[in-house]
Amino acid sequence: MSRKTVVIVGAGFGGLAAARALKGADVDVVLIDRTNHHLFQPLLYQVATAALSPADIATASRTLLRGQKNVTVLMGEVTGVDAAAKVVRLKDGPEQAYDWLILATGAAYSFFGHPEWADDAEVLKSLDDALTIRRKLLAAFEKAELTDDPEEARRLMTFVVVGAGPTGVETAGTIAEMARMTLRHDFRRIDPTKARVILFEAGPRVLTAFPEDLSAYAKRALEELGVEVRTGTAVEAIADGVVRAGGETIAAAAVLWSAGVEARPAAKWLGAEAVRNGGVVVDATCAVPGVPDVFAIGDVASFRQDGKPLPGLAPVAKQQGKWVGKLVRARAEGRPDPPAFRYRDWGTMAVIGRSKAVALLGPWKLTGFIAWLAWSLVHLMLLIDFRSRVIVYVNWTWAWFTMGRGARLLTRLP
Repeated sequence: MSRKTVVIVGAGFGGLAAARALKGADVDVVLIDRTNHHLFQPLLYQVATAALSPADIATASRTLLRGQKNVTVLMGEVTGVDAAAKVVRLKDGPEQAYDWLILATGAAYSFFGHPEWADDAEVLKSLDDALTIRRKLLAAFEKAELTDDPEEARRLMTFVVVGAGPTGVETAGTIAEMARMTLRHDFRRIDPTKARVILFEAGPRVLTAFPEDLSAYAKRALEELGVEVRTGTAVEAIADGVVRAGGETIAAAAVLWSAGVEARPAAKWLGAEAVRNGGVVVDATCAVPGVPDVFAIGDVASFRQDGKPLPGLAPVAKQQGKWVGKLVRARAEGRPDPPAFRYRDWGTMAVIGRSKAVALLGPWKLTGFIAWLAWSLVHLMLLIDFRSRVIVYVNWTWAWFTMGRGARLLTRLP
């Protein structure tokens, strides 16, 4: 009797956790992803702001799974699923048959009905995105040093971030920190400390997922770094490097979008029920109702616990991936299903700048240096391999003492 096959789509936190949970199982695992690496997305903004290099937070999937002999890694783009035939369709490869399918395709940013804004606003979901943003940020200061037009120099040193969730807050704070600390002595014709960083948030406060007192601390910390925080202000238009919001028109060198998200189109592939952001509705086992042997985890899924949807966080995807891997393993081996999945919330954190962060760890609220230290230790431990932990630790230590950033190279002006 031939071994059964588990196909996992997506090598992010959920997909990798599922693959690892199937180590040594009597099944063949096929892991498919559009890239050949696992990316530690929580630190992606540090690549975008020249604090880290791409290889510091990404590791080849084949390297991570080298010792797992029942796993085959394929680099390809999935375009659909034929649930009746139990095959996954690839853009540039043959169909992949499965006995069980785990969808961990993640989410993309949503422009709230304005797809045309994507032409002028950068998003931060991949290494390509981070490198594009880094190139724009660094080139903006180089061009400002080059120009003899004061108005153009002001535009080049203006940066807009849309969305004040953790990614937006971390990005805005880091750009301001880079301009005011890292670059302040490096130019002769311009003063980088006069760069404008404007953070727009349609909601009433930054970091709305946190308690109000932590949000208030984050806003103060951002403003101390020089970030102009505009809450209760929705963006009305983005075109040709110009942002219109709250009756104000701002010309910027870069517009960074970190507002809404929408799930990848897995629900359309399956013809399954989806929530407003496209997330596949799943049951208590992360299975897709009405579609046999198909599971959805992480940002692509809508899983309700205690009547509320789970947030789109890396720990959710990791815990779901590990649990679904155990479930599939038990079924492949003819054993009873494991106890029902339940997400364990260990806390939420966001860093604002050098030695400033907020953390909500169960009943405990942390701010300032203690929160920043906790954030740093947690993220170091969550990095996927020992090499990454060592490199990131060295880079952070060097940056903390010198205020420097080691990934500031440009080969040409864009």
